[in-house]
Amino acid sequence: MAIDQYPHEQALGTFLEQRPELREQLDHLNPLEARARGETPAQYRAERLHEAFEAEAERLGLFAWELSLQLTTASPEEFRAQRLEVHKEVAEMAGMPWAEYCALHQLDPQP
Repeated sequence: MAIDQYPHEQALGTFLEQRPELREQLDHLNPLEARARGETPAQYRAERLHEAFEAEAERLGLFAWELSLQLTTASPEEFRAQRLEVHKEVAEMAGMPWAEYCALHQLDPQP
């Protein structure tokens, strides 16, 4: 299966490539900590990577899915358009008027 079928996994890979210091930390995690949590070292490493990813998204004022989208789209314009489209779908599923949803999430309703 192609990597583009897994945009979040692709985003995690890009995120890690851009942060060699994080890769170094993850490569040297204490296996005893993983065992204490009932996880394999690989599971423990993956969890730490996801935590770092989510913390970066929060620091940027984004949802984790938005950071994934930002790291996997070809241009800032494509990111903005796709991000707005997903937010529109969420607003529809929540039954919220678009203007109200945009105000709640500080979104510009125009792409």
